[in-house]
Amino acid sequence: MRPTREQARENRRRIIETAAQLFRENGIHAVGVDAVMKGAGLTHGGFYGHFKSKDELTAEAVSHAMRESLESEPPFGSIAEFAAAYLSREHRDASGEGCTIAALGPELARLPGEKRGSVTEYVIVRVRQMEKLQSTEGGASDRRKAIADLSSMIGALVMARAVGDEELSNEILEETRQSLSGGKEAM
Repeated sequence: MRPTREQARENRRRIIETAAQLFRENGIHAVGVDAVMKGAGLTHGGFYGHFKSKDELTAEAVSHAMRESLESEPPFGSIAEFAAAYLSREHRDASGEGCTIAALGPELARLPGEKRGSVTEYVIVRVRQMEKLQSTEGGASDRRKAIADLSSMIGALVMARAVGDEELSNEILEETRQSLSGGKEAM
């Protein structure tokens, strides 16, 4: 029995959400279609009724993950608040739910442009967010600093996840938070 259109839309949504999480947790190349479909509670054979290829799913899952990241976070009143949330132990430990670029950056860079999803748009939004926070704090908007601050945050999260020493990992997060906030703690 064929699923209804409503059920087909729901199945597609589950596949994309599952892929977005599994790709961030394990890497795009480490996750096969079978694992995505199993994680979504569907059979492997149903995949091609929703997507032409894993590449098509990858682009949609990456775009979904980035959109979800932007839409689910609260508004921040300062760079220190943003840094405190982004460079938290919780974010570090939840790679399947966190920043897509920090989780998949090197893999995304190796994909052909059309398979990268909305990486460029995501970075543009994040840079603008940093510029807006600079203005909110009473300073002038400085694109160069916004790019550098965002790059520092992403790089620090990648390093904190990569090192095998929890104390060093925590120190990377803390020192980067302190650097970005000018020594001021987020409220």
